[in-house]
Amino acid sequence: MNKSPVFPFVAIVGQEKMKLSLILNIINPTLSGVLIRGEKGTAKSTAVRALAEILPAIQVVKDCPFQLFPDEARPVCRECAHIECSRKVMNHEPVETVQRGIRVVELPVGATEDRVVGTMDLEHALKKGEKRMEPGLLAAAHRGILYVDEVNLLDDHVVDVLLDSAAMGVNTIEREGVSFSHPARFTLVGTMNPEEGELRPQLLDRFGLCVHIEGINDPAARVAIMERRLTFDESPEDFCLEWEEGSRQLVKQIERAIDLYPHVVIDHALLYEIASFCLDVGVDGHRGDIIILKAAKTLAAFHGRTEVLKDDIDTAAELALPHRIRRQPLQDIVVDVDRLRRQKQAHQLANA
Repeated sequence: MNKSPVFPFVAIVGQEKMKLSLILNIINPTLSGVLIRGEKGTAKSTAVRALAEILPAIQVVKDCPFQLFPDEARPVCRECAHIECSRKVMNHEPVETVQRGIRVVELPVGATEDRVVGTMDLEHALKKGEKRMEPGLLAAAHRGILYVDEVNLLDDHVVDVLLDSAAMGVNTIEREGVSFSHPARFTLVGTMNPEEGELRPQLLDRFGLCVHIEGINDPAARVAIMERRLTFDESPEDFCLEWEEGSRQLVKQIERAIDLYPHVVIDHALLYEIASFCLDVGVDGHRGDIIILKAAKTLAAFHGRTEVLKDDIDTAAELALPHRIRRQPLQDIVVDVDRLRRQKQAHQLANA
């Protein structure tokens, strides 16, 4: 069955911060995901699926429920005896691999912890006397994108599990005295409407980047959105073909950035700029400083440079700090971080 065309990522009008945050997390998964806050109908899910559609295919062991690359399979296969390919891996026999696209795994709001993490098949253990692990959504999301719509409506302990796995790249299942771990490296994308309730500050801080998006107010841009969507709905294949070259160029830029990132350096003085930025706007802890550093290096790589500039830091701060700035009760998340910094600096000078 032919796959339905997906609206091209490069054809999305506006929402530049959201698109940039998604791209940066693809280049550097250690950024720990992005939280997209805003109203419905602003292309959040469209952007996630569209980006996954154009990313390069990955190699996986055929029928592996953990989406493993052959070289990382052995530790997991030891505990996965009910899968035929695991027997071959453990016996050093060649296994069949396939190339497939990046997956977007969607987490339903009512998902239980067992559904997310995975569990042990107790019935099989009692009947056969064999340990068999049943993988969860985190296994399906390995090497892909985990998309959580309305993340603020999830149980807090489920959100904790997601964020822990996103940060460590490993998921651990512990049931009935049995512990089992498998790789779980994925790009975490959470969306929420602030009008439906906020995340706890401790959970907000665990998302690497945060962007606030809303409907576009420029009439010309709104007309462009209508025209592109109508053209896509009437002839999806032709529309995608029209944007194919732009998509190809973006993929090349992402692949080049992934290769370039390990070689990006930052001047020591700019580390003080990052620290000062966080202190000026009132950020607790050190996670904000670290994420700005990683995001700034990723931005430099995305733009084809091996050296971080101050502009990279300013852009990274706008993505990494809005949800980390100390707020008064009932105060909303800061949208313009640079403006807040200038205001606080001016206030300090006035009181000096």
